[in-house]
Amino acid sequence: MEETRTVQVDLGNLMALDSSHHFPSLPSSRFTLLEELIQKCLEKGTELVQVVADALFNLPSTEDVDGPIVKLPPPTTKLPREKHLPKPKPPTTWEMFAKAKGIKNRKKDKIVYDEQTGTWKRRYGYDRVNDDQDVPILEAKATDEVGSDPFAVRRADKKKRVEKQNKNRLQNLKQAAKDHALPSHIQLAATALPITGTQAAPKKVSKDELGNVAGLAATATASGGKFDKKLPGEKKPKHEQKHRKFLPVAEGKGQGSKEKEQTDRVLNKLLSKNSHEILNVDKAVTMYNVKKEKKRSKQKRDSSSNSSKLKPQKKVQKKPIKKGSVNKGSAKKGKSK
Repeated sequence: MEETRTVQVDLGNLMALDSSHHFPSLPSSRFTLLEELIQKCLEKGTELVQVVADALFNLPSTEDVDGPIVKLPPPTTKLPREKHLPKPKPPTTWEMFAKAKGIKNRKKDKIVYDEQTGTWKRRYGYDRVNDDQDVPILEAKATDEVGSDPFAVRRADKKKRVEKQNKNRLQNLKQAAKDHALPSHIQLAATALPITGTQAAPKKVSKDELGNVAGLAATATASGGKFDKKLPGEKKPKHEQKHRKFLPVAEGKGQGSKEKEQTDRVLNKLLSKNSHEILNVDKAVTMYNVKKEKKRSKQKRDSSSNSSKLKPQKKVQKKPIKKGSVNKGSAKKGKSK
């Protein structure tokens, strides 16, 4: 009980900490140090996990189909961040203007009553209120040119507004890139976007890379490009690896019956009563005897080589042979013949 009192349990993070625990003094050899450390860490880790489990089972639970469910309390330990704090985004032109003029944003309703159709519609998006397509007649103004199409003028004005908005958005992102405060969802693609202002020369793609990309695109369909239309001059993709062959699953004659025969053969071997007949006992005994004999002969060779190395070797001195003795011997041989 005294050990569990010093353990700090944080169920929000499923963590337990024993600040009063200390490992024993360092031993003499490094090998024993590693073994002891691993053993002590496993023992202490098991103890702390048991403390967390006991605390979890003491919490109130609700029954569910999968079992009891426990709601964890809020965490008490503040864990350090992995990444640095994000830098604040610089204010846009409109935000600076609104701050200077004291303009405050007010929340608008998403649903607005449309007087033209007499229904409630969305303020923005598809089927929105005061949609240009819902207006059948436009009143002419004194400033309108004679013979101009008011619907075409309205579409052109809308297109200009969208282009201006996109230009302002890119300008704001360019300013954020200078201050190193780009949003996280475009930081990885910042080098390829025009907002960074970089004018790096595009990398030239080699012929082999283009061919590889074209081959991947041609075989990216479900059929592997078999039923796709070929471009003029396009070559068939090369199959570097061999195609795998599978036996047909459907029962039938010829190839269709081989799958069944193969499975029956395996099952008969596994489930047969005389499964011991699969093992050739005579062959196994022969192999064992051969291995044993080889091992014994190897030990003899090793022992003989070691003993020969230990004994002093005598130098054999050859006696000089006289020429006369050789001739006499040859003469005797000739006489005997």
